[in-house]
Amino acid sequence: MTTVVSDDGILLPAASRPFLVEIDGHYVWSLTPDRDGVRRSGGVLVPWPGVLRPFLSGRGRIRITDTTGEEVLHDAEVGLGAGEGPLAVVDAQGNRLSVDKVGHLARSFADTGEAVQQEILVGTRRALDDLREHAGVNAYLNYGALLGAIREGRMLAHDSDTDLCYLSDHTSPADIIAESYRISRAMRALGWNLLRMSGGDIKLLLPLSDGRICHIDVFVAFHVGDTFFQLGNRSGSLPRSSIEPFSTIELHGHEFPAPRDPEAMLAFLYGPHWRTPDPSFRYEDPPDGVRRLDGWLRGFRSEMGLWTGFLNGPRVTDVPRTASPFARWVEPQLGDLPVLDLGTGTGRDALWFARQGHRTGAVDFSRAGLGRVRRLARHRGLEVEAGQLILGELRSTLSLGTRLARDPHHLYARHLLGCLDDAALDQLWLLARMALRPGGGSLFLEFQAVDDQVPDTAAGTAVEPDGLVRRVDPAAVRAGIERSGGIVERITLAPGQDMFDHPDLAVCRIRAVWPAPTAPASAAPTEETR
Repeated sequence: MTTVVSDDGILLPAASRPFLVEIDGHYVWSLTPDRDGVRRSGGVLVPWPGVLRPFLSGRGRIRITDTTGEEVLHDAEVGLGAGEGPLAVVDAQGNRLSVDKVGHLARSFADTGEAVQQEILVGTRRALDDLREHAGVNAYLNYGALLGAIREGRMLAHDSDTDLCYLSDHTSPADIIAESYRISRAMRALGWNLLRMSGGDIKLLLPLSDGRICHIDVFVAFHVGDTFFQLGNRSGSLPRSSIEPFSTIELHGHEFPAPRDPEAMLAFLYGPHWRTPDPSFRYEDPPDGVRRLDGWLRGFRSEMGLWTGFLNGPRVTDVPRTASPFARWVEPQLGDLPVLDLGTGTGRDALWFARQGHRTGAVDFSRAGLGRVRRLARHRGLEVEAGQLILGELRSTLSLGTRLARDPHHLYARHLLGCLDDAALDQLWLLARMALRPGGGSLFLEFQAVDDQVPDTAAGTAVEPDGLVRRVDPAAVRAGIERSGGIVERITLAPGQDMFDHPDLAVCRIRAVWPAPTAPASAAPTEETR
């Protein structure tokens, strides 16, 4: 059959092996038809990844081959979208980007000069030395860096970072987490900038001379009984004797510690066919192991990358920059207390509250959103204190709740509830109880609601962004507030607006308070509906 490239994706023959996609001679993406596509007449249609779609407007030569480059499925100029310029997947500085192993756009090693590659290797060696000498853990090269060194004698062309692991002596999640936080404190004291990804996973941020930041992931590994666990998400059978004592491997002229049996580690990570190149490889982790690691070492943040993609993507411009109608409704009720915007997103309402003269804070779990708020605040000369809150992580919730208990605030959340699962909702009520009981502030909520009076097929019932926001039952919200000791003072259910200010037939607004335990019971709430 003929391979067809269109705005919808790539239609190609059914196959269980990977193929590479290039635009004007530069690698941008890899795919496996049977895994990534859907059956269509004449073959399998593999949709374009969402992160690539903003770049797919114009004309360019698209070449699709197998991993050897010998089998060519397509090699021709193609026009996509409505643009007339050249197709180019590049960043703001014109650097080539490709889809990495976790679905993000990144600059791969294939598009990295030799001098910068050396910076990455030197930085990785320094990280290993600092972890050993100052953080007290012996780390080893792993994942893509280990695979490249053993299989190809060089860094993988389609990789974009380096990965390190250390084998902990601990078996208790609490001890493993405490150890990881001790490591992060030691590395910060040495001047490393880092991001915490979970209770056992940090990213060291290595600035490079070409302007980008290379991530050096530092993962914990440990045994519980006979099961070996290694972040991210790996679990199964691998004895300690396959890891320690370390061996040594060479990568581009640099020596690195490696597992004692690197081939056993690579088979554990990538399966028995690890020697066969597969840029489109995806991990197939045991669900029980993933569930345990989620429960032990991290809150649930599975949608963080999707929100980051949205906040960095073209649709974010569809979110108005002016104050939402809900913010204008809330503002006269704030009085002298500051307000904290929970799940601030683009920061439109937090910035408006600050412009009205209110001391304003903004929190979100997406660093992309927080960066956007900080930039806009600086540009507009506004003071907005922005910080990260991950409601799926108890540590994050308790830390913010403790601070707010000493600094009374109102809490404000527009279209946040539809982004939270039950566990995160419970932590929202915990945060509200901690923050509002001492200072007398209120919780203001707006969300798209489940409503029996609105048929599912009615216009305006769809929720956007699709897959990221869901409708919420007002009765369940009220029950959650009351279980945590709160009182719903006001609730309305009426037509309103979604996050894009498009009309919506069922939007709920709630004002709730958490009176101090010794306070007398308040009057019955006022309930307003249609």
